[in-house]
Amino acid sequence: MLPNTGKLAGCTLFITGASRGIGKAIALKAAKDGANIVIAAKTAEPHRTLPGTIYTAAEEIEAAGGKALPCIVNVREEQQIINAVEKAVKTFGGIDILVNNASAISLTGTLETATKKVNLMMDVNVRGTYLTSKACLPHLRKSKNPHILNLSPPMNLNPMWFKNHCAYTISKYGMSMCVLGMAEEFRGEVAVNALWPKTAIHTAAMDMLGGAGIEKQCRKTDILADAAYCILTKPKTFTGNFIIDEVLLREEGVKDFDVYAIAPGHPLMPDFFLDVEIDTTAMKQERYGATQEEKKLSGSQLEGADGGKVKTESAAAEPSGAV
Repeated sequence: MLPNTGKLAGCTLFITGASRGIGKAIALKAAKDGANIVIAAKTAEPHRTLPGTIYTAAEEIEAAGGKALPCIVNVREEQQIINAVEKAVKTFGGIDILVNNASAISLTGTLETATKKVNLMMDVNVRGTYLTSKACLPHLRKSKNPHILNLSPPMNLNPMWFKNHCAYTISKYGMSMCVLGMAEEFRGEVAVNALWPKTAIHTAAMDMLGGAGIEKQCRKTDILADAAYCILTKPKTFTGNFIIDEVLLREEGVKDFDVYAIAPGHPLMPDFFLDVEIDTTAMKQERYGATQEEKKLSGSQLEGADGGKVKTESAAAEPSGAV
């Protein structure tokens, strides 16, 4: 586990979908530093099957050492986003970090995906991420070390990631395109990065998608909380990166990944959108702003024995169990 350094003390984080799962885990990690957390989520009343509300999350954040501001926000409603941003600035004096975590998923084929599901995924994943970023950016620009972090994958254009759930893939890559565009647009002002897990993560959504027993093939949300913490405590020059949790944590010196497993030793399920080993040196050069010439060189080093290029935009996922 990655220890807290206190670097987020007094920082204000605006986290969408922070009432449970990954969003809440990131919030609790920052709360241990004494950060202010804006819980921008839509669950105000207890859900019939899903645990947690914005108010129960607020209690946990305060107990962990942070300050919490629960706000009812459905990211499909622009006015709710704007109201929550205004309330955050009024309460805490500004916004330092935005985590676009709220997401909708339907792993269905084109003919099986109802229009309302298509609208939901596009509205929450792409439009919600875009509008929340837009609303927070004027405030982020005033921060000393501002970050936007989207929970979205490296853009792997292998058709296998489109054929079974085209709408979902388009919507998640839309979030990744926000990273690509905004990192460049606000370079030098605001860091914009993406974070994605190497393996499946155990959340209430995973239980619904995977069914009974799926958790043994998953890791805990803690691994993403540690990776997010690591990114958000870096300087704003660290921008435009598509980061895989395990790759980053290995670089940070974490060696024991069993602590993150639900069932240590059990084969883990690789996450979506990842299908080849990545070359971490190429990622590093990309991260730390290598020159175009250096990038060309790193590209030539990545030629396989047969001269074929190794894809660097996707991360390691050795098949280790049923996908």
